Amino acid sequence: MSKIKDIVVKDYKVTSIIDLKTISTSESLHATDDELKKQLKKVRRTLGEFQDVLYAHGKYSVLMCLQGMDTAGKDSLIREVFKDFNARGVVVHSFKVPTELELKHDYLWRHYIALPAKGKVGVFNRTHYENVLVTRVHPEYIIGEHIPGIHTTEDITNAFWEKRFEQINNFEKHLADNGTIIFKFFLNLSKEEQRQRLLRRLDLKRKNWKFSPGDLKERKLWNQYQEYYEDAMNKTSKQHAPWFVIPADNKKAARLIVADIMLQELIKYKDIKEPELDDKIKANLDEYKNQLEIEKNE
Repeated sequence: MSKIKDIVVKDYKVTSIIDLKTISTSESLHATDDELKKQLKKVRRTLGEFQDVLYAHGKYSVLMCLQGMDTAGKDSLIREVFKDFNARGVVVHSFKVPTELELKHDYLWRHYIALPAKGKVGVFNRTHYENVLVTRVHPEYIIGEHIPGIHTTEDITNAFWEKRFEQINNFEKHLADNGTIIFKFFLNLSKEEQRQRLLRRLDLKRKNWKFSPGDLKERKLWNQYQEYYEDAMNKTSKQHAPWFVIPADNKKAARLIVADIMLQELIKYKDIKEPELDDKIKANLDEYKNQLEIEKNE
């Protein structure tokens, strides 16, 4: 059996200005598919055990933000990474086009009310970053937000986007300061791999439902999306809310990398541990056991 390449967190973390064109979209970790699946099982089992302690401790929450182009593998990654978690401890939100109610609030409102409670893990499948990604590619969407002073796309200046980045940074700093551990993962997919995955959606009947003609329209805007993803990560990767660029052409490797990064970062929180029993309860454990033993003989 080959030795799986060590996953080094700093190799994926955005700590300086990045250029996506220079970052590889492919990573095998020098392992076979079976080896990657086996290793993921080990890591996610340990993550699941950590989540139990996180819940018992009750002072932190974890927020995983997943972004990527269509077909990047977000849904399957969520399914595989969190398979060994207590279902009640993980809440997944997939953000679609804003509803009428959501548009009556500011753009961060629907994300704020979906945040995980202390002790729980929240997963945002597409995130608040859609508001500086899709809306930059399609600025006409901003008009639907009914923002004072914004009447046409000409009113949406560069200063508007810079202000929005500032608001997002402030939002995430507020969350981190109040006990939310934030992970932001960009699944870095190549355009050719997306083409192959879209073809599979068309070829496989069981995947046809995932295909939309809109996927092809958005694909034509690939370069714009890459530019805005790059800009967003460069402006919002902070120590308290870092971005990680994950090679996504190999789904199995991407899942393991994400899970391993989360585990390596979470175990740094040495204060997250199971609470100890109250001294009075601890002193009377034998008495409680006796009461239960007596019941058996009644």
